[in-house]
Amino acid sequence: MRPTMASTVSLVGSRPVDDRGMAASGRDDDAIDPSIVVGLLAEASRLRVFAAVALGATTLSEVGAAAALDTSSTLRALDRLVTGGLVSRSSPRPGRVAGGPRVAAPGATYRVRQERITAAARTRAEQAPPVAFEGEETLPDEQREVLRNFMADGRLASVPVARSKRLILLDFLAGRFEPGRVYPEREVNLMLGTVHADYAALRRYLVDEGFLERRDGFYWRAGGTFDIS
Repeated sequence: MRPTMASTVSLVGSRPVDDRGMAASGRDDDAIDPSIVVGLLAEASRLRVFAAVALGATTLSEVGAAAALDTSSTLRALDRLVTGGLVSRSSPRPGRVAGGPRVAAPGATYRVRQERITAAARTRAEQAPPVAFEGEETLPDEQREVLRNFMADGRLASVPVARSKRLILLDFLAGRFEPGRVYPEREVNLMLGTVHADYAALRRYLVDEGFLERRDGFYWRAGGTFDIS
């Protein structure tokens, strides 16, 4: 008889879930507990690995390169994200050579379990009023109003067509980049990818409108509103 792995059980709403954040039914569209999502992404390496997978990296080597982490750290982060239910793995769990390091299962591929995250967002929206983005209460009325029309829970729903509104959005995004710091393109993609799936379009808009400068694959803040307080 094959041994089974024990797991603890908690509740998401009225739905039982195990310690991986997965509903007992095991369906992909079951909502993951939002507190599990926050806990998983609160650790820096897991956040970087999750962003890398969300942006299209599928293999261990691709994820590690995109997240700028070594193989061991990437594996640990992927294992935790898979166990927590945010990421799926196409093949068996990584193994361990006796007395040696962890090794990835050959051909393993990873993807974000978007359907579970969508279900979690839908559940949360039913339970609490939406928040457009962090720090909105500190912005001028006009900027806050424009951003609230295009953002929800820190994510960009769409890029404004009107240039005047797009500039307000780009100014807000440029504020995420520290003046005087140089960013490699990979990091720019990761930062913008947490806001919208089409990070390349956002990056291009920021450069074209003078919010960022680019040279040889590196970017730095060049414009926008600066907080001098």
